[in-house]
Amino acid sequence: MVYTGSCHCGRVRYEAEGEVDSGLACNCSICARRASLLWFVPRDKFRLLTPEADAATYMFHKHVIRHRFCPTCGIHPYGEGTAPDGKPMAAVNLRTLENFDVDSVPVTHFDGRSK
Repeated sequence: MVYTGSCHCGRVRYEAEGEVDSGLACNCSICARRASLLWFVPRDKFRLLTPEADAATYMFHKHVIRHRFCPTCGIHPYGEGTAPDGKPMAAVNLRTLENFDVDSVPVTHFDGRSK
């Protein structure tokens, strides 16, 4: 299935392909503050529909995840990084998907604060 999503104002829009079978809630310093619910997909299953330059990037701690957000409305639709197997991945914020019920998937809690 192909899902579409965006930030609040629509400046950053994307498509992600796959089956959403769960969401990940992390308690690290940034995830806890923005309350995102993440779904991980291979980077080649994620496509930005707006210009790359429309999404700002924030990096912190080990500088391995590119946290992407809209500089206009501030919403975080996705992040980019590398999966444990070394392959590029995208971390889609399920709360930014269009017509998707986040309560329809189980949530796994990850202790990112201790990492």
